[in-house]
Amino acid sequence: MRKVLVILGVWLWATVAAAGPVTIAALGDSLVHGYGLPPEDGFVPQLETALRSGGQDVTIINAGVSGDTTAGGAARVDWTLTPDVDAMIVVLGGNDMLRGIDPAAARANVEQILVAAQAKGVDVLLVGMQAPGNYGPVYKRDFDALYPELADAYGAVFHPDFFAAFEGMQQTPENLRRFMQADGIHPNAAGVTLIVEDMLPGVLSLIDHAGRS
Repeated sequence: MRKVLVILGVWLWATVAAAGPVTIAALGDSLVHGYGLPPEDGFVPQLETALRSGGQDVTIINAGVSGDTTAGGAARVDWTLTPDVDAMIVVLGGNDMLRGIDPAAARANVEQILVAAQAKGVDVLLVGMQAPGNYGPVYKRDFDALYPELADAYGAVFHPDFFAAFEGMQQTPENLRRFMQADGIHPNAAGVTLIVEDMLPGVLSLIDHAGRS
C-alpha cells in the first residue's frame, strides 16, 4: 500500500509541476502572517519553499494580518485578489473563536470571501478551524460546521483544520511544547513545518485546479 501511495504522490507532483506559474494569495491572520517567527520560518515562506523544492513554479503572497477576524478578511479580500492572483488559501476564524463571535457572523464573512473569489474566477483552499468546548456544544457544532459546508457549497478545496498535523500525536503538554511558541497559540518553526507537510496535498490540489482554470 505504501508503494502505491508513493507512486500516486510522485504522479501528482509531476502533474501539477507541468502546469504554468501560479500565484497564490494566503489570506489569514497571525497564523499566516508568521507571528513570533523569523520571516523565513513562517507559514508562507516554508510552504513556498516546499512547493518549489518539488518543482512547482509558484509564488505565495503573504496576506496575513495578525489579529484579523473573518470580518477583517472579508473587508480586504477584494484588494487582495489582484489580477495576478490565480488561487487563494484562506486561514481565518481563530480570532473569532477567541472573541466568542457568533458562528453565524463568521459564516457570513467566510461566505463573502468565497463569493468574491468565485466572482474573480479564483480557486480557493479553505482551511477549517475547530472551536474549543468552553463556549458550549452548540457553539462548537455551528462553528466547526461552517467550513466544510461552505467549502462544499462553493467548490473549494478543503483542509479540515490548520492544526490537523498535531492530531495524530500524543497531545501531552510536553509534546505540544515542542511545536508551539510560549503563548500556546502559535506554532514555532518546527510546528509550521509539520503543518506545511500536512497541508501540501490540499495545496497541490489547489494548484492543479488553478492551472486548469
